[in-house]
Amino acid sequence: MGIAGWRLWVVFSAGEGISEKAWYYDESARRLFVAARGLVPPIRGIDGPELDGVRAVVVAPPGRCNEAGLRRIAYLETSAPELKKVLEEAKASGRAPTISRGAAQGLRLVRREGEAQWVSLLTPEGEALVGGWAVPGPDGETPAVCSP
Repeated sequence: MGIAGWRLWVVFSAGEGISEKAWYYDESARRLFVAARGLVPPIRGIDGPELDGVRAVVVAPPGRCNEAGLRRIAYLETSAPELKKVLEEAKASGRAPTISRGAAQGLRLVRREGEAQWVSLLTPEGEALVGGWAVPGPDGETPAVCSP
C-alpha cells in the first residue's frame, strides 16, 4: 500500500466505523441527507423526483462528527450512467457486476461541492480531490470521515 493509501486508511479507520447509512447531498436543495449506503448515485434527492442525490464524504475533527457545525463535505461522488446501469442490474439479478473493478473505478466521478465539473476518480485531479482533504489542519489534527 502506498503512502497515500496508508494515509487514507488511517483517516478512515479513525472514523466512527461502518454504518448501513451514508451521507448524500441533494444538488438542487443544496442539503445533506441520509440514505442507505448500498444505493448507487445519483439517487432521488429530498425535494423532488430528480436523480440529483449524490454521495457525500463528510468529515469533521476526530471525535466530533456528532457536532453538525463542525462537519463539512470533503467531496461528492456519483456514478457515470453506464456504471449505475451495470451495478443496478447486478444487484437486481443477484450476480456479480459485468464490469472490471478498474473500469468501474474509472466511471466513479468526483468533485467538490459548488463545482460544476465531475472528474473520474482515476484522473490526477480526481485522486488529488479524494486525498487532498486528509491533511492535518492548523490544530495538527487530520479530519475523520463521519458516518450518519
